Amino acid sequence: MIVAGIDAGTQSIKVLVYDSEKHEIMALSSSPLPIIEEEGGIREQKASWWIDALRKSFWEIRGEIREKIEVIAVSGQQHGFVPFSLDKGVLCNVKLWCDTSTAKQCIEIEDKAGGREKLAKRLGNPILPGYTASKILWLYKKHRELYDEMDYVLLPHDYLNWYLTGEITMERGDASGTGVMNIFSSNWDDEALALIAPDLIEKMPKISQKPGIIGNIRKSTAKELGLSQSCLASSGGGDNMMSAIGTGSVSDGILTMSLGTSGTLFASSSKAFYDEKHRLASFCSSTGTYLPLLCTMNCTVATETIRRLFAIEVRDIDKIASNSLPGSEGIMLLPFFNGERVPDYPHGEGVLFGMRQSNVKKENIMRAAMEGVTYEFLLGLDAFRENGIAVKELILTGGGAKSRLWRKIVSDMTLCPVKVPKTSESAAFGAALHGLWCIEGGKIEELVKSHVKYDDEKAVSPDAKDNEIYKAGYIRWLEYSKTLSPIFS
Repeated sequence: MIVAGIDAGTQSIKVLVYDSEKHEIMALSSSPLPIIEEEGGIREQKASWWIDALRKSFWEIRGEIREKIEVIAVSGQQHGFVPFSLDKGVLCNVKLWCDTSTAKQCIEIEDKAGGREKLAKRLGNPILPGYTASKILWLYKKHRELYDEMDYVLLPHDYLNWYLTGEITMERGDASGTGVMNIFSSNWDDEALALIAPDLIEKMPKISQKPGIIGNIRKSTAKELGLSQSCLASSGGGDNMMSAIGTGSVSDGILTMSLGTSGTLFASSSKAFYDEKHRLASFCSSTGTYLPLLCTMNCTVATETIRRLFAIEVRDIDKIASNSLPGSEGIMLLPFFNGERVPDYPHGEGVLFGMRQSNVKKENIMRAAMEGVTYEFLLGLDAFRENGIAVKELILTGGGAKSRLWRKIVSDMTLCPVKVPKTSESAAFGAALHGLWCIEGGKIEELVKSHVKYDDEKAVSPDAKDNEIYKAGYIRWLEYSKTLSPIFS
């Protein structure tokens, strides 16, 4: 079967075509996306950009391949708010997951609910900056006329599903990242919705509890993308949910760490999961289980920022940073360039500590960017272990996983063996496998075992001696982070 996965990310739209019988990727295309960045934490895109990039990506694939695609699934960046009118389409710019401009609205919702702890215990999650809920309140308060025109609250992947099929759908995995779904019941929480607007429940799509085929690609879209009119679309899901499939994290104890623009650390859990310290988001998976997840808003953002500062070519990052030693000679970075979600620092900024005349070198600062980001992941690893999830395997994906040095830092810090999937586009590949699963059925664990393979040459084992250095460094990192809490919170 020929299946396709669409990865609708922050920086680009990617399309991956996979031959499930030959176990090979037939095509991979990508089109970049701009981002609107303004003061106050505003991070937005126009939904029309996604469609333009999607068309371009499909037409970069040879026609004879496109025409053979039998099913498509979408992996979409989570938490984005697409206010959708059946008559007028998308009503304004889409606020993205990395938009922190509605932090005040988060506080307002939680205060109305009687405080963060009370609301989080009921829903399974607090309402954090970046989640969809506060963006809806922002529209209701600031642009009431647009709110009144809105027929549906959609997430990015839901909007692309509508473009493909004409169907309004939302599945439980992506829905669990809105901030207004009760993860214990996998349904909308009426009380939480009423805190935002009295009629909001009427604008929320019904949550689909089971993954499946949502319909045929509509004729106009098939023509625009060069697809067969018999092509189907599966429900798909959020990017983290699809990455879980694409990396093999579909059974308990297998953790995936994604080193992308944002950073994520997640694991499949057969039971609903609630972290009382709110380090892990209590998300649902798109395969019927749960997906507790740490999400940081700054990952390769940090390494890219430092790379640009010193005008280092991407290919030279490892070479330069490897001239430093574990611990970066005392240089330490708090990588909160976009604000941060964990720790909850909506006003966070990037900060360098430990600078002395003798250690302010580009190799130390470049390595400190990798280490600073990885220290933040340890918050999630601590949470998994404290909540009874034993770490059996650690899988790395995302752009940062291409760095041998970063893979070594992760392995040494976590004291876990690290492996890397052969297919680096985990979200797009996971979406393709999701579409395949919705057609073939069976156990997702068996399907993943058959199709997800790992690159033995990129595997890394931990060094206990370096782990001791990082243990001490982690304590320092936590102290620095806590000290800046009054400024960044």
